[in-house]
This record gives sequence, C-alpha cells and structure tokens, in this order.
Amino acid sequence: MDFSKSKTLFRKANQFIPGGVNSPVRAFSAVGGNPLFIKRAKGAFLYDEDGNEFVDLINSWGPMILGHAHPIVEEAVTEALATSASFGAPTAREVEMAELICSIVPSVEKVRMVNSGTEATMSAIRIARGYTGRDKIIKMEGCYHGHGDSFLIAAGSGALTFGSPDSPGVTKGTAKDTLTAAFNSLPAIEKIIEENKDQIAAIILEPVVGNMGCVIPQPGYLQGLRKLCDKHRIVLIFDEVMTGFRLALGGAQELYDVIPDMTTLGKIIGGGLPVGAYGGKKEIMDFVSPVGPVYQAGTLSGNPLAMAAGLSMLRYLRQNPSVYDEINSSTSSLVDGIQQQLHQAGLNFTLNQVGSMFTLFFTDKEVVDYVTAKTADAKRFAAYFQTMLHEGIYLPPSQYEAIFVSAAINDQIIDRVLTASKKALKSV
Repeated sequence: MDFSKSKTLFRKANQFIPGGVNSPVRAFSAVGGNPLFIKRAKGAFLYDEDGNEFVDLINSWGPMILGHAHPIVEEAVTEALATSASFGAPTAREVEMAELICSIVPSVEKVRMVNSGTEATMSAIRIARGYTGRDKIIKMEGCYHGHGDSFLIAAGSGALTFGSPDSPGVTKGTAKDTLTAAFNSLPAIEKIIEENKDQIAAIILEPVVGNMGCVIPQPGYLQGLRKLCDKHRIVLIFDEVMTGFRLALGGAQELYDVIPDMTTLGKIIGGGLPVGAYGGKKEIMDFVSPVGPVYQAGTLSGNPLAMAAGLSMLRYLRQNPSVYDEINSSTSSLVDGIQQQLHQAGLNFTLNQVGSMFTLFFTDKEVVDYVTAKTADAKRFAAYFQTMLHEGIYLPPSQYEAIFVSAAINDQIIDRVLTASKKALKSV
C-alpha cells in the first residue's frame, strides 16, 4: 500500500500540532510507522488520503455502532444544520434526548448534556463530592475516564499505551484524593474504604473495561460494589462512555443487572459527534446548578447537530433490537475464527469478548485487571497490527484498546478480516 500522502501530512502536522496528532494514541507510537490520515468513511470501511480502503474495527472508538455515514444519521444532521449549528440556548431536541436517555438507561432519572466523555466524568465526580460532602474517590487501575486531573492516576487508554499513567501537571493534592484499586478485586475496595472511613465520595469504573483492552467483570464483582456503596453511602458511578447503548440498549448496567447511582455517556448519544452526558438519581442530579449548589456549565452543551444525530441513532436502535443479536453474532464469528487461528499457530493468547467489544492479548495469562493486561506482548501485537494494516484491516493502534464491531459488517467482510489475520499471525 502507498501511504505517501499520510506521511507528508504527518510531517507537516508535527510542525504545528504536538506530536502531529490531537489525541496521543493516534500517533502510532505503540505500533510503529506513521498514522493514517482518513479522508472519508462509509459503512464498514475507511478510506485514507492515499485512497486505500480499510475494514474499520475501531468505529471512532465505539460510537459508530451502525457503521459510518448511516443514512438516517446523515439525514438528521443535514436537517438540523439548515437551522444553524449552534444557539447557546435550549432546544426541543435537548428535551427529547433527555427523555429518551431517561427512558432507556436504568439508572438515569435526570440527565445533563455536556460536550465529551471527559466532561461527563469530571462533572459526575464533582456532583458526587458535592452530594456526599466528601473529597476522596476510588478508581480502578487501568480504567480511563478522560484526561481530567482526578483520573490520570493509574490510568488506562493512551496513558497506559505510552507507559506514563501518572501525568505531570496533576497536583499532589488531587493525587492524594484519588485512591486506586485493582479491577475485579472486592477485597482491595473493602480495604480502602476501611482505611478511609466516611471519606469516600464515589467509586468510578468502566463496568466492562475498554481502555486497557477489553476486560470483563468477574461474577459478583459489580454486585459486590453495589452492596459496598449502599453500606457506606458511596456514590457508584458507571462510566459507560464506551459500553452505553453498545453492549445492550441500556448499556452494561442492563446487561449485568446492576444499577449505579450515576452514569456517564459519550459519543454514541451524538451519533459519533462530540457530545457527552451524565445522569443518575433525581436526588443526586438536583444538586446541579441552577437548581442545586454544584456548578457545571457549557456553551455548546446539547448542541443541536449532536442531538439530532444521536436521537436518530438511538431511536433506530430502540426500534430495531435485532441489531444487537446481529452485531454480537458477527463479533463472535470474528473472535472464534481468530481463536482457531491462534491455536493452530501455537501462540499464547487471551481473547476477551463482551458483545461487540473484544481484545486479543498476546499473553498466556487470564487478563482480569491492569497487572495481567500489562503481561501482554506489545511488540508481538505491533507486528500483528502492521500486517493487518497492510492487508486493509484498521485495528486500534495499541495492545491496550478494545476493538469495536459495527452493524455494517457482514460475512464477506468477516472472511476478509480472518484471511488477513491468518497472514498476520505468521508475522508475530
């Protein structure tokens, strides 16, 4: 494949943008080579500036559950754009979106729109602190909740990819109030709570982790967290920026039948446009200004284009529940095929899958937390990634990111991915 235009654009980008990218993992630093500059996308495919076609297994890190440029989303955005891109004032679509989210997500009785997943998680933590009158939070090692200061302690995603989970610029005071525990370990949580009695405002986690690769909650783990939070009057926050409306219409909390006190949501409620939301119990959400004392604001919150796109996508998913069976089946076909190839190649691996999310870890350890995720062979993954890329398959450029499958995939595309994977495994 010819990547000359992408290489030229990356050289130019480095003159004006730190690292040449606007989000670190895009730089391909963990897998080698230069990042691709994407020109357009349609359905299950991406097309770069050099005209190369790729099967997209990132799907904008999750929200493109129907595939790219879906007609119902395009139509909704076009219609909204004709009335202006932004007002900075309330719109009917915001009310419709809020009502729809509250009717679908089990934990949400009221919801506030923001502009990103990071804004959603930052706001949720602030509300939890204001509501409880406590300062400390517990997060799980390897879970990523955006780039807010409180979360860059033992973080996942790009921070884990680049080996620097604690970022300079985060103050000692902030770090002191952020306590970390191993994912899937209830004893670790119990110990922290006991050592910080009546000081914990919230526990925040990805109920199914996507940001150290796909890591699955073990039986009883989420239920145990719910009981601990009830016992100690701690706000339980599920970060469903990746899992919301993807693992089930009502997210991971519906799938596992565990209801948090608050939920954060991301790009999928905007059909892939920049947007986020946080919501939860009425008594907690009524602490938000202007009705309550905790301040949070945003000029572009509830942006009409994002609301229009999100409403069209979520209504489609609600009206067509078979999408979930189809997309999960396609993902399982991919996972089963790759697993057979790995066995035939005699390679050590762990394949974690929940619904339409999965990760191949090159390790002989069961991956259940941050420590076991770090045992994966990142160099072996990089070799696999590069061959897949040259065979026209676009994977997340990091061992520690989940793959997201869209409803646009079909049997022919699955065969194409598996053919490429068979070749790629010979290179590792």
